[in-house]
Amino acid sequence: MKTNDEQSYQDWRATNQGDPYGACIFAYAEAWADAMEVELANGATIADCALRLSREVDRRTEFGVTGFMYGAAVSILAKCWTHGEELRRWHNLRTQFGNEGERANESGGTLNPALLNIGPRTP
Repeated sequence: MKTNDEQSYQDWRATNQGDPYGACIFAYAEAWADAMEVELANGATIADCALRLSREVDRRTEFGVTGFMYGAAVSILAKCWTHGEELRRWHNLRTQFGNEGERANESGGTLNPALLNIGPRTP
């Protein structure tokens, strides 16, 4: 996985290795990024391959990734991966119900598909 700042990434990763849940998210994010990098090098775009490869990596590696873990992996990649910003923007638009993905893209945030907002909808 090609990172923007390898030392910062490795430090962040290391803090999660003692927790099986956190370690799994990082392992999944790395495997997913590696798979996408192969297709990106062959001319694909994030939109072409991200969703399909997220599922393939999960099945192939038996991570058992939940919706929250998927969203956390997107957040990790958005912050650390060379193609993270493109992934984050694609993910936010794909995940939105209204315009919250567009707002997240403007603010630099990442939507997590496992989190629900229960309450009155605001514009």
